[in-house]
Amino acid sequence: MIELFPNLKSIVTAVFCCITILHINPAKAEVVPSDMSDAMLLTALAEAEVGSAVQYTRELESRWNKSGSATMDLLLRRGEDAWKRRDITQALQHFTALTDHAPDFAWAWSERARLYFVSGRFGQAAVDLEHALALNPNDYRSVFALGRLMEAIGRPERAYAAYTLVRSIHPHHEEVTKSLERLERFGQGQAL
Repeated sequence: MIELFPNLKSIVTAVFCCITILHINPAKAEVVPSDMSDAMLLTALAEAEVGSAVQYTRELESRWNKSGSATMDLLLRRGEDAWKRRDITQALQHFTALTDHAPDFAWAWSERARLYFVSGRFGQAAVDLEHALALNPNDYRSVFALGRLMEAIGRPERAYAAYTLVRSIHPHHEEVTKSLERLERFGQGQAL
C-alpha cells in the first residue's frame, strides 16, 4: 500500500513543537512583582510592549476589582454572575447594594454604569462613571466607557478625547485604536 503522507509523523511533530513553543513563551510575558504600586504598574503599562501590557492589565484589574471586604466581593460576584446570565435587573440590584454599602469601591460604580448603559439609561450611566472616575481616574475601562457613552449621545468630539486619554494610560487597549480611527475627524483640538 502506498503511503499518502510519507512525512506525516515529521510534520505533526514539527507543528506540535511550534504550537508548544508559542504557548509556553507568548511574547516572553513578564511576571509582575507583587510589590509594585498601582502608580508603578500604570507607568509600566504605558511603556510596555504588547506581551507585557497583558500582564500589567491583569494585575491592575485584579487589584481594582477587590473591595477589601468578603461580603462586598460576594455581592460583586453575584452581580457579575447575574450579568453573565443577562439578568440585568438582578445584576443592577446587586451592584446597587454594592455601591450603597461600599461607596468608595470604584469598580462597583463602573460595573453598574455598564449595566445602565446597555439598558439605555445613559444619564444614570454618566453619573456612575463620574463616581468611578472620581475614585479612580486611571481606570481606563471607565474612561473607555465614558467614550462609548459620549458616542451614544452624539458627542463624538468628547468621545475622541476620552479615547485619547485611554490610549495615554493603556496604549494597547484592544478597542481604543479602532475607536480613535473611527472618530479621527472629530479629534481636532477637543478637550475632555
